Amino acid sequence: MNKPALSASSQTGLAGLKENWRSDVLSGFLVFLIALPLCLGVSMASGFPPSAGIISAIVGGLLVSRISGSSLTINGPAAGLIVVVLAAVQALGEGDAMAGYRYTLAAIVVAGFIQVLMGKFKVGQLSSFFPASVVHGMLAAIGLIIIATQSHVMLGVTPEAGGLFSTITQIPYSLFHLKPAIFLISFLGLLIMIVWPLGGSKIPAPVMVVLVGMLFAWHFDLDQDVTVSGTKFLVSISDNFSADFYFPDFSKFFTLAFWEAVVSLCLVGSLESLLSTAAVDKLDPYKRTSDLNRDLTAVGIGNMVAGLLGGLPIIAEIVRSSENVSNGAKTAWANFFHGLFMLLFVVLFPRLINSIPLASLAALLVYIGYRLASPKTFTHVLAVGKEQFLMFVVTIIGVLAVDLLAGVALGILVKLMINLVRGVWLGNLFKIHFTIQQQDEDTLIIKLLGSALFSNVLPLKNALAKLELGKTLIFDFSDGYLIDHTVMEFIHDFRQNYEAQGGRCQNLGNALETFSDHTLAARLMTADDRKRL
Repeated sequence: MNKPALSASSQTGLAGLKENWRSDVLSGFLVFLIALPLCLGVSMASGFPPSAGIISAIVGGLLVSRISGSSLTINGPAAGLIVVVLAAVQALGEGDAMAGYRYTLAAIVVAGFIQVLMGKFKVGQLSSFFPASVVHGMLAAIGLIIIATQSHVMLGVTPEAGGLFSTITQIPYSLFHLKPAIFLISFLGLLIMIVWPLGGSKIPAPVMVVLVGMLFAWHFDLDQDVTVSGTKFLVSISDNFSADFYFPDFSKFFTLAFWEAVVSLCLVGSLESLLSTAAVDKLDPYKRTSDLNRDLTAVGIGNMVAGLLGGLPIIAEIVRSSENVSNGAKTAWANFFHGLFMLLFVVLFPRLINSIPLASLAALLVYIGYRLASPKTFTHVLAVGKEQFLMFVVTIIGVLAVDLLAGVALGILVKLMINLVRGVWLGNLFKIHFTIQQQDEDTLIIKLLGSALFSNVLPLKNALAKLELGKTLIFDFSDGYLIDHTVMEFIHDFRQNYEAQGGRCQNLGNALETFSDHTLAARLMTADDRKRL
């Protein structure tokens, strides 16, 4: 049963705070408990100081929550950007980690400014141009890279500097030279992440990972221990939080490497944020729809501020946002309180943070990496269709062999070639043809002419978004040719949302050929015989 809509006053502003502060404070606190260790782990895995993630969470909570176009998303650093940020630090720093950090901060500021422009020029539907399987491939590749890099931290061994494949090939060496105390903490952390949620405890699993890690770190006296290369095993931040602020260095503004970092940060950050926001909207029990353009503008402003203070890139983060929904949050004030609790904790209890072992944070990240690249993800994509799996694998290989942008570009190129091979005419590849006609007072017919593809579906999305609620919509595919998986997924989600708000949807047309047994598989259409799909 759908929950009743929140009153207008509860959406934003002080009236919403007064009406819902109890539920939003509680959810904000619970999200803060999860966010703290993740922010620290993402920072260090990205080649940034641990304080950088905390800065971003504070900015995401206190600032972005007040100007965003979404109700329940949590803004802050995310594991999905680790690969992009670390690559920027290494490329720009050329061996100097601190210099690379400050150059990357400048790239974050510029990327944030571009995101503001994208939001103002209403490019919030950027995610429409990315096939679902390419996005899954990008995230799976990120997961594999996180697992490869953080495995060394879990074992207590610092690998020699080098590229991704060098890091992977050094894993056997780290296994043979692991530090038992560190490995024990890591193993217990992974075990807790797997087993703890099964017990139904109200204490979040990441919190238990950190608490158990701190206990064993104290037992093994890790604050006195370092690796062979001099790296400490515990988090290290200043007692005075303001001392952890660093300012960007724009001296590489006119270099190719700088703009490669800007484009990567902007593209991947915007895409992840938009996809996460759209996903959280589906979880919202009050069926609210985010303003993606306003949200992108808010994230851009947050990135400019975070970059100027020494923080990581900010996005709408799906895991914390999902927890926010589960905790009963009502408005964006929950995001605000999550940032406020983060600020209070880092100001009042910095020494407590310094007792957290890096191994515990690495275990959290490896678990996240596994979730992104789990066997279930591979089987799910394969079930949708062999061509989807091909794009998925090509994207992964491209990301691992070159970089994120190259992998995504390769995946999209493969998809375009598949569509051409299947007979889509060139003029239909980027231009969709459809009509919307009124059959009677309560019925509209959306008739597709030709092919509906990831590369041309945006005008259809915009047109459907403007339709009046409560009508009967008939999707007439009788003159359609090819409908790809991304469009099938969009129509499925649109239909669910439209019917949840009192409307009705029907499909007309028969599939001549579906490319798998999956209900949302790509399909070739044939003449309509007035049967439901």
